[in-house]
Amino acid sequence: MTVPPVIDKHHAEKTPLVKVREVSKLYPGTLALDNVNYEVFPASVNVLIGENGAGKSTLMKILAGVERPSSGKLLVGDKPVNFHSIRAAERAGIGIIFQELNLFQDMSIAENLFIGKEMLKSGLIDTDAQHHVAKKLLERVGLDIDPTTRIGDLYVGQQQLVEIARVLSRDVSVLIMDEPTSALSQKEVQVLFGIIDTLRSQGVAIIYISHRLEEIMRIGDHITVLRNGRIVGIDEVNNIDIPWIVQKMVGSEKKQFDYQPRDLGESILSVRDLVLKRINGTMALDHVNFDVKRGEVIGIYGLMGAGRTELMEVLLGLHRNASGEIVFDGQVLKKGKPANRIKAGIALVPEDRQSFGMIQPMSVKDNMTLSSIGRYCSKLLGLRLIRRRLETENCDEIIQRLGIKAPHADHAITTLSGGNMQKVIIGKALLTQPKVLLFDEPTRGVDVGAKADIYRAMSDIAAQGVSVIYTSSELDEVLAVSDRVLVMAGGKITASLTRDDAERDLITRMASPTTPATIH
Repeated sequence: MTVPPVIDKHHAEKTPLVKVREVSKLYPGTLALDNVNYEVFPASVNVLIGENGAGKSTLMKILAGVERPSSGKLLVGDKPVNFHSIRAAERAGIGIIFQELNLFQDMSIAENLFIGKEMLKSGLIDTDAQHHVAKKLLERVGLDIDPTTRIGDLYVGQQQLVEIARVLSRDVSVLIMDEPTSALSQKEVQVLFGIIDTLRSQGVAIIYISHRLEEIMRIGDHITVLRNGRIVGIDEVNNIDIPWIVQKMVGSEKKQFDYQPRDLGESILSVRDLVLKRINGTMALDHVNFDVKRGEVIGIYGLMGAGRTELMEVLLGLHRNASGEIVFDGQVLKKGKPANRIKAGIALVPEDRQSFGMIQPMSVKDNMTLSSIGRYCSKLLGLRLIRRRLETENCDEIIQRLGIKAPHADHAITTLSGGNMQKVIIGKALLTQPKVLLFDEPTRGVDVGAKADIYRAMSDIAAQGVSVIYTSSELDEVLAVSDRVLVMAGGKITASLTRDDAERDLITRMASPTTPATIH
């Protein structure tokens, strides 16, 4: 029997609002939680951290009523509870902001905010009242957007803020935030921190999951570290530092990625005067020009709305209304379907992995080979048959190469942690045998160890002569792997910097939308 963790005198001064006692969760082939004892304190930010696959999201899903424990019990205010649904958890005052977006893309912001809890008047939905309240909720999270706007027309970061606004509309005493800043700009992060400070002052218990360690040190009060489904560290944030967190998470010092320069080849991709207008008429891409050499890693830095994602999408052929010229491997690319670009040798790892990177009901293997399934087909008596043995061999090779933690390649991809899902999507792109591989925010929502694995994979891919272009809103990430840094602002490339010239202050300055000049 596991003894509940010993809490120091500072913890003892507050009575826990939520208690998790000896909770285990067993999935087929995986013990996600192993006799976990966990406590959540009111008027505090309770940081929960661990590597991808450590069990954080599983524990939170149990608290939020999404999953039920295999064994153990939950107490809210010393009262035993048994949640059968999210609604049951909400009735007990527990709300959750999921890491993966959980919005209806074809519905409006207001409809998403009130779905299941519509405001009624004479038995009908009071649209005017909903729009009025929605506008106030959006203002609270710093969004100046019409509540009638379709969710699918928003950036990922804006959708994340809508998720936050939706939970804030509920009356919660415990608010779970699973990677709430993974898609937010620095300005939006500061707005969120202001909301958290207000909620904390109102006595709300916040459970905060993040892989951004500096964030944890800024916002956290208490910290609990999970590793392999077990709690391995508990303390107050004031008593610890980042090396302590990393050591507890990975059981050793931080997994390092050491940049190694490579010999670069001739130009493989040339972009000339690329222009793309958004639906509202603003310029998503404003005469973008750059070149990429074989085996080169280019990091693109910019704030939200700078045009990074649109650039990746245009390179993959997603926007037929884009103008300009793209020369790839000596040939001018014609406008066409993304499938044609993939066949030519360009692949994309998208920012929103749930919506655009994978098919949730499918297995790890079927997701990984989806874009390259033609390689595994053979004709027999007029029928197309899939060579399953070759497919499995290639999939297993990628799993080993990228260090994907999965019980088996035939398991559903949704059983994996966020970081391992991302590695599967990277594997899917690699199996298309690309010459240029595009990554849009490749480490969004992954832990420090998985980040190092992804950086290493990007470097290894480049060492084999594949060109890598990746976007990021994190300066450290842009500087981690890149041979060259492109800075974007207002749809333009405002700076093209060698690794030696890529100074933080300069990059930050050139990323400002008000910066008039460019540096090449």
